[in-house]
Amino acid sequence: MENHYNPKDVEAKWQSFWQEQQTFRAGEDPGKKKYYLLEMFPYPSGRIHMGHVRNYAIGDVAARFKRMQGFNVLHPMGWDAFGMPAENAAIEHGIHPAKWTYENIDSMRRQLKKIGLSYDWKREFATCDADYYRWEQLVFLKMFERGLAYKKGSSVNWCDDCQTVLANEQVEDGCCWRCHNPVEQKELEQWFFKITDYADELLECADNLPGWPERVLAMQRNWIGRSYGCEIVFTVVDSSCQIKVFTTRPDTLFGATFMSLAPEHPLAETLVTEEQRAAVSQFMEEVAGQDKTARISGDLEKKGVFTGSYCLNPLTGQKIPVFLANFVLMDYGTGAVMAVPAHDQRDFEFARKYGLPLQVVIQPEGEDLAAEQLPEAYVGSGVLVNSGQFDGLDNEAAKEKIAEYLDSRGEGRKTVNYRLRDWGVSRQRYWGTPIPIIYCDSCGAVPVPEKDLPVTLPMDVELTGEGGSPLAKHQEFMQVACPKCGQPARRESDTFDTFVESSWYFARYACPDYQDGPLDKAAANYWLPVDQYIGGIEHAVMHLLYARFYTKILRDLGMIDVDEPFTNLLTQGMVCKETQRCNEHGWLYPEQVVDGKCVLCERPVSFGRTEKMSKSKKNVIDPNQLIEQYGADTARLFSLFAAPPEKDLEWNEQGVEGCSRFLSRVWRAVGDNLEAIAAADMPAEVSGEAAELKRKIHQTIKKVSEDIDGRFHFNTAIAAVMELVNAIYAFKSTANNPGIMREALETVVRLLNPFVPHICEELWQQLGHTDGIEAAGWPSWDDQALVADEVTMVVQVNGKVRGKLAVAIDAEQAAIEQAALSEANVQRFIEGKQVRKIIVVPGRLINVVVA
Repeated sequence: MENHYNPKDVEAKWQSFWQEQQTFRAGEDPGKKKYYLLEMFPYPSGRIHMGHVRNYAIGDVAARFKRMQGFNVLHPMGWDAFGMPAENAAIEHGIHPAKWTYENIDSMRRQLKKIGLSYDWKREFATCDADYYRWEQLVFLKMFERGLAYKKGSSVNWCDDCQTVLANEQVEDGCCWRCHNPVEQKELEQWFFKITDYADELLECADNLPGWPERVLAMQRNWIGRSYGCEIVFTVVDSSCQIKVFTTRPDTLFGATFMSLAPEHPLAETLVTEEQRAAVSQFMEEVAGQDKTARISGDLEKKGVFTGSYCLNPLTGQKIPVFLANFVLMDYGTGAVMAVPAHDQRDFEFARKYGLPLQVVIQPEGEDLAAEQLPEAYVGSGVLVNSGQFDGLDNEAAKEKIAEYLDSRGEGRKTVNYRLRDWGVSRQRYWGTPIPIIYCDSCGAVPVPEKDLPVTLPMDVELTGEGGSPLAKHQEFMQVACPKCGQPARRESDTFDTFVESSWYFARYACPDYQDGPLDKAAANYWLPVDQYIGGIEHAVMHLLYARFYTKILRDLGMIDVDEPFTNLLTQGMVCKETQRCNEHGWLYPEQVVDGKCVLCERPVSFGRTEKMSKSKKNVIDPNQLIEQYGADTARLFSLFAAPPEKDLEWNEQGVEGCSRFLSRVWRAVGDNLEAIAAADMPAEVSGEAAELKRKIHQTIKKVSEDIDGRFHFNTAIAAVMELVNAIYAFKSTANNPGIMREALETVVRLLNPFVPHICEELWQQLGHTDGIEAAGWPSWDDQALVADEVTMVVQVNGKVRGKLAVAIDAEQAAIEQAALSEANVQRFIEGKQVRKIIVVPGRLINVVVA
């Protein structure tokens, strides 16, 4: 065995071995307990980053650990390959999105294999493969048949830079989640999935996911936003029109002094009088450019315009003015809000700005609120006042009474409302799954027959980035005969939101080669649900919610039997590094800074805050360079040891070097002892120093096993193995106890294998084993070995340490005292002095007090 650890040779050897032997191939085995481990698949951008290394190393530890425990492990990899970046790159560089995508996939696959990840590469696919998306199109057709997929006109979030629609979840702080440019509102005909039909089940099933972070579940519950209240009808004065509102506060209805409508409300244009038309048009144009998320934020300046029309408060009969308001959205409730400014802060601010009246209708106990003196809206509980026959009622009881009263008069009803809106899945781009619908002037929207699937993307499109979808201009693709009547018709030119592809890929991994439908039900039922899913918290209300919905669709279509896609979810933290900037050249890569100066101009560099690694700020570490310098196992070890998986990891070059030194230390520990332990057997009984080492071995096995299994405390697990390695180096009795040294070394190698598999495979072989390390299984601890026979106690004289003493764990106090007094160094300090007393702290110390 070489004395020097050479990670390049070791890693190349074992990566070739795993590939040749197909070590990580998975298949259904009813006789074994399955474990499906999955990390969120990457977009093929062309290069992996340290965030990838960390995410996939976390998953690989769990997969290898479970495989060593005897589980039948499925650990696949694929590519979320459709989307705007490929199309934008094609436009910018004059390369077809397919070519760009598949070249990037090839590059990233090579990089991932260098990390030594235990993937079943035979299950690999990309979502842009027609063999994948053909089945997605089939599921769409089944949804269309059931009314779960439909098309309608709506106000949508439009990104002019990306030239496409965005779901509400894809708008962040008023900007596109991809390009970060402002989003505007636009009226378009769009395809929707009826996720609202599953709102209740999505909420209720969230209570049965104890393996998910509560933070993620809370975000989903809030996004679905179920609320119980009352739908109330307000009749427009001198009109047959009615305005319906949803409110959770029918107890405040007597205090409604005006009505606020969303500018997008279908009645908005109808209610505008000629005198107000110019002002309303100007206001509507202004609001159209605002992001929906910004419009409901608490710090938004409340603005509105009077329509010129009035409606009647159904309980007071009072005429109240109808306004359009920027903080009311058509996507929430009914798009109309009964304004109660005395008891709602948004309405309060709006009323004060436009001089609208306030009416107090809830009085806190012991107080007498006056509307004209209110500094802000009163939103607490109390009893009703100025509310006719309901005066004196507790406001909670009044909610029920008023709702019942409105229902009896046909002016309202108790109902449930949701913040969640149906999922808009149309995108006006080329690089996506074609929506399998044909439009016929006679037959309307006609589904593509199943026998004609897949509807494939034409490869000869012209991508300019201008003028809408390139598919709409491709005559050969667009022109088709109607499947019903045979007359000339046209295809749908929109493609699916890429979140559709990622909403079911985990199920297809169970049967990627199946050709008789989207899923082989037997295989899918064997593997699903995913036992452990790993990915970023940023997907809480997009991918994760959509995947839960789509799983229920597949279930209801009879394709699988599971209700939820992921049993356990780990949301890993980010990899962060300080930023560096030069006044002349802007952001700098780490290699462009030497001794605090920019290598491009020799000027001093300013160091910024530590932030998530990003190409835009160049605070990135190239994993290829890291692997080239230190090896993949060091890159893996640092990403796992530097911080718990759920926390952000701050990049630290010294930490990387420390991990490299530790692996070299493990290598030497095995090499230095190989000859001594060559013929050794594991000992049955040991004593003294060997017993201490044996106890440390089994304490470490227990600690590492518990830290990995379900807890993902990888940093503390690795730290425990480091302590065991220290104990191996401190052990002085190898010649007399070669068996315990063999046990210690083999334990270290087996425990480290999920973290750093290349070096462990090599050391396992050097230790004389012909089978791979996973065949040895995961070590188990012996509870008896955890119990100490002896304990080391500190011996003090007048409070100063003068020695240490090994005593039997069950030794009598008198024997302990006598042993302490007999210790040679202690005798030096008590000679000629009177021992006044001996204090014994069991298991810890003995203090001899002398005069």
